[in-house]
Amino acid sequence: MIENFDIEEELNKLPKHPGIYIMHDKHDDILYVGKAVNLHNRVRQYFRAGHGHGGSLKIARMVEQIAYFEYIVTSSEMEALVLECNLIKEHRPKYNTMLRDDKGYPYIRVTVDEEYPRVLYSHRLGHDKAKYFGPYTSAKAVHDTIDLVNKLYNLRTCSKKLPKEIGKTRPCMFYQIGQCSAPCAALISREDYRKSVDDAIAFLGGDQKDAVKMLKARMQAYADALEFEKAAQTRDLLESVAHIADRQQMSKSSGDDRDVIAFAANERDIVITVFFVRDGKLIGRENHHMNAELYSGEEDVLAEFIKQFYMELTETPGEILVSAEPSDRELIESFLSERQARKVVIAVPQRGDKKRLLELAKENAALVLAQDMERIIRKEKRTIGAVNDIADLIGIKSAARMEAFDISHISGTLSVASMVVFENGEPKKTAYRKFRLKASIGNDDYTSMKEVLSRRFTDERMQVYPDVIMMDGGRGQVNIATMVLDSLGLDIPVCGMVKDDNHHTRGLYYNNKEVEFPKNSEALLMVTALQDEAHRFAIEYHRQLRSSGQVHSILDEIPGVGPSRRKALLKHFESIERIKEATVVELSKVPGIPENVAKIIYEFFHR
Repeated sequence: MIENFDIEEELNKLPKHPGIYIMHDKHDDILYVGKAVNLHNRVRQYFRAGHGHGGSLKIARMVEQIAYFEYIVTSSEMEALVLECNLIKEHRPKYNTMLRDDKGYPYIRVTVDEEYPRVLYSHRLGHDKAKYFGPYTSAKAVHDTIDLVNKLYNLRTCSKKLPKEIGKTRPCMFYQIGQCSAPCAALISREDYRKSVDDAIAFLGGDQKDAVKMLKARMQAYADALEFEKAAQTRDLLESVAHIADRQQMSKSSGDDRDVIAFAANERDIVITVFFVRDGKLIGRENHHMNAELYSGEEDVLAEFIKQFYMELTETPGEILVSAEPSDRELIESFLSERQARKVVIAVPQRGDKKRLLELAKENAALVLAQDMERIIRKEKRTIGAVNDIADLIGIKSAARMEAFDISHISGTLSVASMVVFENGEPKKTAYRKFRLKASIGNDDYTSMKEVLSRRFTDERMQVYPDVIMMDGGRGQVNIATMVLDSLGLDIPVCGMVKDDNHHTRGLYYNNKEVEFPKNSEALLMVTALQDEAHRFAIEYHRQLRSSGQVHSILDEIPGVGPSRRKALLKHFESIERIKEATVVELSKVPGIPENVAKIIYEFFHR
């Protein structure tokens, strides 16, 4: 965070130029990215009563969190628009209306974020750093184009992690048949490979001149060398390039290509449907979702959608039909027209076939929204409904945030523990914690759990406390947790997750009695999921440490005991338990263990 940032003072310094502004909270997280024709006037609006946004609750909530802002001056509003779109895509700010859940229509994806990029098939338009081409009219067209591009530019098709795996294997079959330049074996430099990728991107963007020139020269060279089979293969590639070029040209020149955009909304969700019309035929659709809490009017929603959606695409039709005129329509039209090198029009149809098509898109959006609401209701029953049932069954005020703990160990190895968190019935993995225990001894789960809980509730970084603690076990584990909480002056309900003789979760131990849940109830399924997740997370951490060679024995935790002394102790006493029970005299009799180290070992197990 910028120290001593005076918002009023900084507002007065704002230039009267176009640009983008970035709102930050006190944690330096980006809340919002916006553009302005006049930064001085636009940014000041946020801090005035009503702030020029119709009293939007979304903006009011955001303004309360703003700790400081920054801005970038641009030479034009168009430049500001492009920069705004790029920054929103990169940072995905909380208060920008974001697309989510876009569904599967075929695209070509170039993984430009990789050091050695690949050209891949994608079922959806991703919000990542890759470059996308499409949507395409058919999956076959996508596969054919990818196959052609890889052959033309000898790009890799494997999933090897490069450059990490360079030189670890021999070149594959595709190198042998001349269809890969084998970056995996360092047979091409990174710079030359990226040049091939850049050529492929230009090709996918519609520039086939260089490809045609290259193939004609290659075909002539093969013919001159009397390698007629290779010349024929090159001729076939040339015909494929010509076919794709014709198809792209036809798509660009067609007057019957358009996208139709409509949406349906309720108080919590927005569904946007896009119909793709090519050569006058409806070839497919996509559904996208936005958060209705960030909804600030039909015009703004459509503007945000169009900017985000078409920023990703290389090809845009000449006409985009919408249900209302989006904010900044003329600027967005100019931006899209400039990218396509031809006119792109955004229009609101009033009658005829175009109006009927728009109404059909609206009906589809409403249908998807209704289906989503049914799905949401079912999900809420499994999550929030189950959480409320748990609270009611055991008689506590709330179980909105549940924390569950579990211990994992192997006799003679260092114990580890897990803490998993469910909020409103769903895992909150960012709040999970792993504990590598320092003071636990052997198989003593009670001592281990005491250490875990003490560390968890004295860690200043974990200041959000649960509504209820779920222990993996019964009365004993609950008593340990209660004792730790009492010592810290905390009043948090503690339950033990109890299993039956078949090791299936059957209920909760709370307030010195067991509460059994109805079989197959959502509450029982929730407790089972919580217990299983805590166990899985602990086991996963234990395996991770063992596989990386970080955990060998509890003896490794003792100062002065290295691999040779650990080996000598285990050879002499044969188990950790016997080492634990040994006196200082008995420990000092082990070869290689001096008396001062024997005292350290004894104190470690008896402190």
